Amino acid sequence: MPAVDVVDETFLVVPAKLLASVFAEPATWRKFWPDLTLEVYLDRGDAGLRWTVRGALTGTMEVWLEPMLDGTLLHYFLRADFPAGATRTPRQAQRERQGRQLAAKQIALELKAILEDGRPAGVPPAS
Repeated sequence: MPAVDVVDETFLVVPAKLLASVFAEPATWRKFWPDLTLEVYLDRGDAGLRWTVRGALTGTMEVWLEPMLDGTLLHYFLRADFPAGATRTPRQAQRERQGRQLAAKQIALELKAILEDGRPAGVPPAS
């Protein structure tokens, strides 16, 4: 089992294509994950990306964009270990997992606020 295993889902009332365009930009990766070096190993277009991860962690990460109702369900997965030779106590590993979980939700909610552009809850997206 990886030391860090994060799974998150957030619904955004925006088309998958718009969300995919955000994640397609490497500058966005550096903003969201500054301590990780990402390399795309599978570009699924409007369905998302899969990366190999190096840096503070070593493993894989995925953003899967699932069209649903009038928007997109953003699935986020990070499965990684600490780099070889980097030892962590169980408490440090737990803090790392929790920090990555909170960061994943923060990214999703930031995108929701920006891309939904102030759309009130329950109101369809602007056409």
